[in-house]
Amino acid sequence: MNENVDNDPQRTGADRRKVNIGPQNGVERRKEPDRRLIAYDGRERYLDMVQRERNMFLSQGKSMSTEQLLDIAGASAPNKSDEQEGTKYSATGDALRSNLPVQYWLPLNIHLIGLSEGVLKVAPLDELNEKQIDLLVSAANRTGFYVERLEIEIWDRQELLRTLRSVRDLSTGRCEKTLAEWLADVDNGLLLNQFVRDMMAESLQLRVSDIHLVQDNNPDAPNWIRYRIDGDVLPMHLLPNDAMARLTTLLKRDAGMNFGDRVTPKDGRFSFTWQGRMIDVRVAAGPQAQDGEKITMRLLDRASLRGFNELFKRHEEVGGTLQRLLSPEIKGGGGLIILSGPTGSGKTTTMYACIQEIDRRRRHVLTIEDPIEYELRYATQWQVRPGMPGGGFSDLIRASMRHDPDYIIIGELRDMDTVETALKAAESGHTVISTVHADTALQTFERLKSLMPTDRERSSTFTLAQQVRCIMNQRLVKTLCQACAHRDRIGDVLPPTMLETFNIPEETMIRRQNSSGCELCNRTGIAGRTLLLDALTINLGPSERNEIFEALMSNVNNIVKQDGVHSYTRQSGLVDLVVSGLVDPVSAISYLDS
Repeated sequence: MNENVDNDPQRTGADRRKVNIGPQNGVERRKEPDRRLIAYDGRERYLDMVQRERNMFLSQGKSMSTEQLLDIAGASAPNKSDEQEGTKYSATGDALRSNLPVQYWLPLNIHLIGLSEGVLKVAPLDELNEKQIDLLVSAANRTGFYVERLEIEIWDRQELLRTLRSVRDLSTGRCEKTLAEWLADVDNGLLLNQFVRDMMAESLQLRVSDIHLVQDNNPDAPNWIRYRIDGDVLPMHLLPNDAMARLTTLLKRDAGMNFGDRVTPKDGRFSFTWQGRMIDVRVAAGPQAQDGEKITMRLLDRASLRGFNELFKRHEEVGGTLQRLLSPEIKGGGGLIILSGPTGSGKTTTMYACIQEIDRRRRHVLTIEDPIEYELRYATQWQVRPGMPGGGFSDLIRASMRHDPDYIIIGELRDMDTVETALKAAESGHTVISTVHADTALQTFERLKSLMPTDRERSSTFTLAQQVRCIMNQRLVKTLCQACAHRDRIGDVLPPTMLETFNIPEETMIRRQNSSGCELCNRTGIAGRTLLLDALTINLGPSERNEIFEALMSNVNNIVKQDGVHSYTRQSGLVDLVVSGLVDPVSAISYLDS
């Protein structure tokens, strides 16, 4: 069994033969840039553990490949990329199915195995002709994958059919049809369940992070299902209020909620299978107007989690500093790492990327979350239970220090007790990583000070000055679809005053958004989002931090003037993204002001 490219348990015992297809697509492999590595392959860390786990699962009748278990452990092989962000030379089958538009591969009856070093491996049910191969390779390259050639593996037909059925269990493109059939027979429970499954499939294919449903009993009020895609909430499906009431009742029942209670805010979860992998859905319900209801669903797909190297490849200095903090030579060398930003800015994604970078084979990672979004192998995860004795953030932080942790991950610093307890945990020698809501890196200090107890503000501020190692304030900015973006001189797009702001020569060639879009970006001209940082790193010893303390007590703006403090501005990050052709320069102006 070839486990280097396969993460599909159904392939055990399959008859496979490899066939190279087509020329090299007329593309010469570009040389990898000589960049300083900020991440290393963690697969070897967990390989012995994973192999023993796999043997245990096999003895229980469960077939899981080594590659699949490494992926669950968060130890997937890092994608190689060139100077153009988003060009991937390697990808799992899950990543291919998540990013490659379904219309290019689903009708071909092929199983996408993986992409390795520019070789796209597929298992077709029937023979592919040259035109089909060219279209598939072209679509993959335009989507951001680097494909030199196609390689076919011949599988046992029955086994391939089983695999295709599991992968194709939920396909997009039929949601509107299913909805029309259900609305014509609204009492049909089978059609309602099918619509829910198709809605979930459509959402995942469109990169939806949240689904919003409003059920309003006012006959004049519209009942929309809306998707949040790349930060924007877009109306997708319109339902009459009786149909929406049935839909919300089903979703609440599946999430384990009391579906008869429309007044009390409540939370729940459920899971479903899509393209052979399990997707978790976090459901929140609350009252809407007069006897109505609002449902919000957060889709949690492990395949969408960004790796540490991928996340920080455009912020190498920050990533390098952060990597050193996440792997201290001695226990107690990490201090306090704060991730800040508004809601929806990707703080949780960055936090999980940091956890995956930690060597959890040799270090004890303990997380305190509300709620737990993704289950992590080889880490202890505690769920906050507000209102229960000992169930709050501060209570669990105190309790965690009795469990010998090396790293304490705190979901959010929300109140005075949590901030004070987190500072004590950092002071006692633990590496503490947490998030807080703030607009800039410097404002993060002010936000933390506002949560400190008044009578102990000076002592708590001193501890903060001693323990803080890194503050990252982040935003997610929309990236252009590289398949359809227009190329132009920046001098023809921005006025001279704006050019001075960015200090970019007017002859610089950039990309700008194509408002008409293409089929690869759903006619939006936008294909995902990327990280934009405003960061501070403090590389000073305990005896050199008195001036940091004085700046915190008087004027936080003086912090950036201190030796040993390195500042990374949002403006410099935007210049890099614009020059690289990833962000529209007009949009960059608005990001600079946000």
